[in-house]
Amino acid sequence: MKTSELILAIETSCDETAAAVIEGGRVIRSNVVASQIESHKRFGGVVPEIASRHHVEQITLVIEEAIRQSGIQKEDLDAIAVTQGPGLIGALLVGVNAAKALAFSLGKPLIGVHHIAGHIYANRLEQEFAFPLLALVVSGGHTELVLMKEHGSFEVIGETRDDAAGEAYDKVARTLQLPYPGGPRIDKLAAEGEQSIDFPRAWLEPGSYDFSFSGLKSAVINKLHNAKQKGETLPPADVAASFQASVVDVLVGKTIRAAEEFGAKQIIVAGGVAANRGLRASLEEAFADKQADLLIPPLALCTDNAAMIGAAASILYQQEKFADMSMNARASMPL
Repeated sequence: MKTSELILAIETSCDETAAAVIEGGRVIRSNVVASQIESHKRFGGVVPEIASRHHVEQITLVIEEAIRQSGIQKEDLDAIAVTQGPGLIGALLVGVNAAKALAFSLGKPLIGVHHIAGHIYANRLEQEFAFPLLALVVSGGHTELVLMKEHGSFEVIGETRDDAAGEAYDKVARTLQLPYPGGPRIDKLAAEGEQSIDFPRAWLEPGSYDFSFSGLKSAVINKLHNAKQKGETLPPADVAASFQASVVDVLVGKTIRAAEEFGAKQIIVAGGVAANRGLRASLEEAFADKQADLLIPPLALCTDNAAMIGAAASILYQQEKFADMSMNARASMPL
C-alpha cells in the first residue's frame, strides 16, 4: 500500500547505471546501481564511449531489478524521472531514451532532473530540509555553494573557476601513481600521513565564495616532479595529507562564512567527494558548536545513484513540472 507518489528514477550521467523507486520523495523502495569501475580502471579514468555501451547493456536489467525489489508493478508508478544533465552526453542519452520509452508506454508523466539537484536532495532521504539551507556540492566535475530558500529553488553563490575538487584529487592521485578511482585512494593515504608540506590555499578575492584548485594541483605535481629530479623521495602519505588539508581548509572555511552570512539553518554536503572522510571530519568539527545542523548523507548516497534523482523529482512532481517527449539530454545544464 502506498501513502504518496511512487517515482521510478533513472541515473546514467557518467559511469553508473542506476534505477530506483522512491515513495513520497523520502522513502527508498529500491535503489540499484551497476558500477563500471572495473572497466575504466585500466584507462585511469572514464572513457565516454565505453560508459555509453555499458549503459546500453545494463539499463533494462537495472530498471527491472529496481521494480522487482520495490515490490510494485510498473503500472503502480505515478511518474518516470531521469537525469537530464549535466554529464557525458552519450551516457545521458541512454537514460533519457529509456525513461521516455517507459513514460510513453505506461502513459505516465516524464520528469527531467538536474544531476546536482539530485545530489542535494539525497540528503532529504535522511532528514527533512529546513530553510534557508546551504549546500556544499563537491564532486569530480563540480564544486559549488548553493543557497536554497525553498524547495526547488537553487541560488549558486560560489562555484569553481577551473578544476573541481574531485578533478584535482584524481590528477594528484595519477601523479602519485595511485590506481583509479583516485579520490578515495588519496583520502585513505592522507589518514596515514603528516601535513608536513605547505601547499597553497586559493582564497581568491575578499568576500568571494568561488573556488580554484588548479593552482594547488599544479603545486603538488611540480613538488613531486622537482623532488624526483633531485633524486629525493617525498612520502606519498605526507603529500596526500598536505594536499587534502589544503582542499578541506578552503571548502570548510568558505562554507562556514557563507552559512553565517546567509543565516543557514542547515548545511548539507552533496556529491561524490562528500564521501571523503577528511572533509566529513573537518565539517563535523567546524559545525559542532554552530547553530546550523550539518547533514551528510551515508556513503551509498554520496556517489551517483538513482534514489537521489527520485528524491529531487518528487518536488517537481508536486509542482507539476513535467517534460514532454521532446526532452533531450544536456551535457551542460545550469542548476
